[in-house]
Amino acid sequence: MSTINQEFALSAHKNVQDVYNQHKSDSKKDKAYRKKYGTMAHKLPILVRTAGLVQAVAFVDAKSQKVPAWQQYLDDVAQTVNHPDGQALLEASQRANLSAYILLTHRVSAALVWYKRFAESILKVDQSEQDESPENDAEEETTP
Repeated sequence: MSTINQEFALSAHKNVQDVYNQHKSDSKKDKAYRKKYGTMAHKLPILVRTAGLVQAVAFVDAKSQKVPAWQQYLDDVAQTVNHPDGQALLEASQRANLSAYILLTHRVSAALVWYKRFAESILKVDQSEQDESPENDAEEETTP
């Protein structure tokens, strides 16, 4: 029997490894995809701590319409915490009563730690790296 943390680690490792395998060429497009996915892996834990789970997930969900890597990241995190996709995670966080919301926030935060670690080790995306895309400029203006 494995712990919740072990399950989160296995799920995050598989998902991040899948991103790497699907986008492992040295083309600009694949490098940008990996960087966007990894950058969000570093940013979402901070957003959750500063703005709260609902606001952070809603922000990424809204911005992910223009950034497919962010949509995949949000869907991957949602699946790790047993939700079908990012939209289901957003709805669950919006509808949860206080105790369920706190539990969901703790579960998501625990999963995010593993995504951040694997973004560094598998995707080689460092926290100090900044995403130089136009979406990054929009993000800074509208961060919750």
